[in-house]
Amino acid sequence: MEKPVYWSGRRYHCLDHHIKQTFGEKLYKISLDAGLTCPNRDGTLGNRGCIFCSRGGSGDFATDRRLSITEQIEAGKQQSAGKFHGNSYIAYFQAYTNTYGPVSRLRQLFFEAAAHPDIRALSIATRPDCLGPEVLDLLREVSRIKPVWVELGLQTVHERTAAFIRRGYPFSVFEQAVRDLRAIGLDVIVHVILFLPGETQSDMYQTISCLNRMDIQGIKLQLLHILKETDLADYYERHPFYIPQMEDYFQVLGNCVSLLRPDIVIHRITGDGPKELLIAPLWTGDKRYVLNQFHAYLKRQNIWQGRSYIHV
Repeated sequence: MEKPVYWSGRRYHCLDHHIKQTFGEKLYKISLDAGLTCPNRDGTLGNRGCIFCSRGGSGDFATDRRLSITEQIEAGKQQSAGKFHGNSYIAYFQAYTNTYGPVSRLRQLFFEAAAHPDIRALSIATRPDCLGPEVLDLLREVSRIKPVWVELGLQTVHERTAAFIRRGYPFSVFEQAVRDLRAIGLDVIVHVILFLPGETQSDMYQTISCLNRMDIQGIKLQLLHILKETDLADYYERHPFYIPQMEDYFQVLGNCVSLLRPDIVIHRITGDGPKELLIAPLWTGDKRYVLNQFHAYLKRQNIWQGRSYIHV
């Protein structure tokens, strides 16, 4: 197989090269906490969040929510100064559900980020059931100033697993959200968690196959993390379930990469939960090592993204 030029030496369509091709330079993502909540936490759908969700609402690496968005961006720049020497950034609204709130409040948050001279794009993490017409209009308005990516926490296409993790919406809602976001020209990035309890390898590949047939532009793949002070941690203590070792994870992850449509940008290939919260798998704590080992695995197995693009 001839190597596509946009992979730039990688065996998959990586975010780093995609950013350089799109913006002409490397960008660093600054995680923000907009002080919002989630319908799965405020009593609308539930009050304990998704079963795996930490107290930080998946925003454990975000800056202090008591600061303004501008102050958080400046703090993020200072924190990254030792490892990033560029001048341009992505404002990543990460913690909780970032389109869940009064539109007037969302407008203030997004426009403040978009107005920052060092911000080149906004990436907004949210739920598919929190994208009403007024929110979509706002996102379209912001995208006229700076590019806007919308990250949707799908995790799995299987309804039985979605019920177990307390996702709180059916797959049809996700499908409609993708159509709505694409209709206004926004890139859609989908979060998928591998090795959710009860899912087989076939189940995971079916999630990838389903997403291949949809108009999405990016994906984040992550192994399930068990974090302290989550309901998943309590469940794991009472009902221990299979957590893969690194090589077993690589086998499934490599198959997912090979199945994934080659134009889809892989924004994340693994994850690193906060070390002070991580219960399992502990081997994910050294993200750089895991990434290097996975790249070596892809080379050994001669795996390329999209090489085995089939419907499973």
